[in-house]
Amino acid sequence: MLGPTIQRKFQNMTRDNEMTSVPYAALQEFAVNLVREVGPVALKYFRSEIPVINKSGSNQFDPVTQADREIEMLIRRRIESVYPTHGIVGEEEASREGDGLHRWIIDPIDGTRAYISGSPMWGILLGFQAREDCILGVMYQPYLNEMFTGIRGGGATFENGWGHRAIVTRKTTSLAEAILYCTHPSIFGNQQDLDRFLGIADRCRMMRYGGDCYAYGLLAYGLIDLVIEGGLAPYDIIPLIPIIEAAGGVVTNWEGGPATSGGRIIAVATLQLHEAALRLLS
Repeated sequence: MLGPTIQRKFQNMTRDNEMTSVPYAALQEFAVNLVREVGPVALKYFRSEIPVINKSGSNQFDPVTQADREIEMLIRRRIESVYPTHGIVGEEEASREGDGLHRWIIDPIDGTRAYISGSPMWGILLGFQAREDCILGVMYQPYLNEMFTGIRGGGATFENGWGHRAIVTRKTTSLAEAILYCTHPSIFGNQQDLDRFLGIADRCRMMRYGGDCYAYGLLAYGLIDLVIEGGLAPYDIIPLIPIIEAAGGVVTNWEGGPATSGGRIIAVATLQLHEAALRLLS
């Protein structure tokens, strides 16, 4: 079921960093330090009476808070000062083109609905791409002090106040043994997509709603097996791709192609489980 694009991705997972003049280790250190630096901004507003603006301006609810905007501004300014030629794509401000080779992807608070509800199932996302390849991803949950990191050729790691460890996805190959997560059924654009999702959920051992970006961290950690969603923006998923792939998982769209454009996304612990789920989705 894997298309040529995804096959090439996995064949090239051990490539070195020829695509960028910046060493991967330096990028990782910079990204980890940066999300830690802005974490206190998120905590300052979390579980407080923070004004919420609806960006959609319609019957839909697309919330943004002052925390979202302050965090993205701080991240952008730091990237501009350290890597002035790099492009930047974020949720709240206009994109910056840069040199066309290096690009940072920012989601200042992924899971704003959880954030404004007082739930800790949100995170600060920062990713790095070189020529469209997802090289580095970081997901930081400052309230829990948990950091998920993945880097091309360097594995995935989890860090909290008790230590730092490598993480790998589970080895589940059967839907009957799998744990499936999705943020909410309303994330699917139409009834047909929801029905396809529910068809897979019926075959899984367990299905749970909720989590936003945190569910992808659970997948990389080896605690769940699938995340299936729709309606994602590129900044929702690009920073998470290196974390899951470095942990041994697979991330594609529902057609088996690259997930970098967002939309309908499936993230899975193993290739075999990915193939089984794609047969039902398509």
